Amino acid sequence: METQKINLHLVSDATGETLNSLARATTVQFEHADVVHHRWSLIRTRFQLHRVIEGIEHEPGPVLSTIVDQGLRSELEKTCQQLNLPIVNVLDPVMNMLQEYIGETAAARPGRQYVLNVDYFKRIDAMHYVLAHDDGQAHTNLGEADVILVGVSRSSKTPTCFYLANRGIKAANVPLVPGTPEIPGLATAKCPVIGLTLDDQALIEIRRHRLRLIGAGGQAGFARQGGTEYVDEDAVKQELLWARRMCNSNGWPVIDVTRRSIEETAATVLQLMDGWHRRREKAAAKT
Repeated sequence: METQKINLHLVSDATGETLNSLARATTVQFEHADVVHHRWSLIRTRFQLHRVIEGIEHEPGPVLSTIVDQGLRSELEKTCQQLNLPIVNVLDPVMNMLQEYIGETAAARPGRQYVLNVDYFKRIDAMHYVLAHDDGQAHTNLGEADVILVGVSRSSKTPTCFYLANRGIKAANVPLVPGTPEIPGLATAKCPVIGLTLDDQALIEIRRHRLRLIGAGGQAGFARQGGTEYVDEDAVKQELLWARRMCNSNGWPVIDVTRRSIEETAATVLQLMDGWHRRREKAAAKT
């Protein structure tokens, strides 16, 4: 079957993140389609919409929309009808269901999910916290963390922490390095401590790539990473085994991130956090 090129237009009156996520989740299921995403965000005036329409006319293709303004929606739908192009207003099924269940008409105001409320500032605080506590920094304030991620170097702790911070979660990142003193308070943390690990061959390849980025001239950086042991197969296996044993001895759950995306790892972290809090609540109820 030949690959088919498709222009997919994502038209939003806000940032377009909802459509981006939906498009990513659906288009990857089509192996013989080369989908070109045309992203049109913050479309809130007729002038802006006309620019979108010109783009759709120039490169025709199906349209996904989250436009809530009825006038703009009608004009966009009319254009798609004239061009014989399908259009789906992706919020409609959920919005209609909630209107019927709640018994209230939804307010057609674009971008209402992006407001400077408590959740917004919670995300900002979490981002500052992650920056201050990346790679074992400022470990004296671990008591403020919502979760602590531990693992050997290059086990995706930092990107996972930043992803969690965007959810308003203060995530501390503590590296596990054989031969170094354990960070005070880690074993008695008042929040979930979760280990991240991965296959030794995958870790070696990631570390080699890291060293290539440092460059041949970065000998000082190479030395800081542990020299040849940093990518030596036997040394890496022992390092991973040591880290796994440390997590097991402390009762910390471990996530294998070898074949997981950052999003999947973060989702598992959230599940483990929920379980940790439920166990704490049950234990408190018994006392």
